Amino acid sequence: MRGVGVALGFLGATAIFYPLQWLAVKFDWRMREWLPVQYSRWLCAVMGLRVETFGRPCREPGVLLAVNHMSYLDMPVLAGVIPVSFVAKSEVGKWPFFGPMSKLVRTVFVERERRSKAGKQRDAIRERLEEGGTVVLFPEGTSSDGNGVLPFKSSLLGSAEAMLLGSDGKNRRVLVQPVSLAYTRLHGMPMGREFRPFVAWYGDMDLAPHLWELFCLGPVDAAVHYHPPMTVDQFKGRKELSAECERLVREGVSHALAGRPGAAGPAYEDEPIELPPPSDGLRGDALA
Repeated sequence: MRGVGVALGFLGATAIFYPLQWLAVKFDWRMREWLPVQYSRWLCAVMGLRVETFGRPCREPGVLLAVNHMSYLDMPVLAGVIPVSFVAKSEVGKWPFFGPMSKLVRTVFVERERRSKAGKQRDAIRERLEEGGTVVLFPEGTSSDGNGVLPFKSSLLGSAEAMLLGSDGKNRRVLVQPVSLAYTRLHGMPMGREFRPFVAWYGDMDLAPHLWELFCLGPVDAAVHYHPPMTVDQFKGRKELSAECERLVREGVSHALAGRPGAAGPAYEDEPIELPPPSDGLRGDALA
């Protein structure tokens, strides 16, 4: 009965959101930014997904959120906080239902297996950042089983080397904010390894059966830790930036799974951002 109720709520919310968002995108209405936020919050409420945040996402224009990836649930969890765009592999755009939905929220599609397309991929992400948007990137390149964090691929953070116009009128590097995401509780009880595969979607799992089991599962708690933002100029290069993002995200996930969410260092609370001047030694035209 729970699964049927959640499925009906999911379909009902989608039936309202889809045509409204399609019109908003087509005619460039302002509601195209906040409507996905309301839709995501409704989906979380229908599925019993309770989200606890530590810190806040950086509200400067043009921010790249580097987040660990476990499930399709990551999208409503993150999109229910502030308006965001996602970076996804090109295959997602061809999926039934999820493909059209991802296009409506202005997802940036990339061909991760083709290094020859790296420049175009970086430019597509940078274009969205130059519009002042917040872009969610999953540097692992795939989803994990939720019990840890996979190594970050520094090439996926190539857009962090781009220059943007800051709120003070000066050029600056793209702000990169590491974000730790973990699913921690089921029915209010700590979620062990045996239950995490019901939430995490990875490997060769079939989508429809997994989604139905999730609908029937019960209330799930998620913890999101927003770490302080940084730029590539604070490091020797993109690889060092990627390694630091991975360290912070891994630490945040580890603490959350151990029952101490938010204990992984300081969370970002809109403090003034002091950034170093752009380094001439770094180029923004190379992703690989």
